Amino acid sequence: QAQLVESGGGSVQAGGSLRLSCAASGRTFSNHIVGWFRQTPGIDREFVAAIRWNTGTTKYTDSVKGRITISSDNATNIMYLEMNSLKPADTAIYYCAAQIGTVVRPAPGHYHFWGQGTPVTVPS
Repeated sequence: QAQLVESGGGSVQAGGSLRLSCAASGRTFSNHIVGWFRQTPGIDREFVAAIRWNTGTTKYTDSVKGRITISSDNATNIMYLEMNSLKPADTAIYYCAAQIGTVVRPAPGHYHFWGQGTPVTVPS
């Protein structure tokens, strides 16, 4: 079965940077859409970014455009989320997820493979 494992979370001061990693295994993800979501208690799971693995087509939520870059490495089967200029509002548990398809979709219901999450904290 396909598995996704996130890493790289932690605490970083406002304005700092962090790179999250999502290691994919169990199958090839070349025909998948892989994305990042985040969740804070009391708030619905929010789409952050996604990438079509084999083409590099990306999609970002408006709140992170210009500060976050998503990428994939076919040689290592690792997907990254490079985060810069972090804000306290970015504090959340970040999850990576994947769906079989060719269209980048922001709704979490379209994604059927999920990691366990990695926490990111940006103190005020």
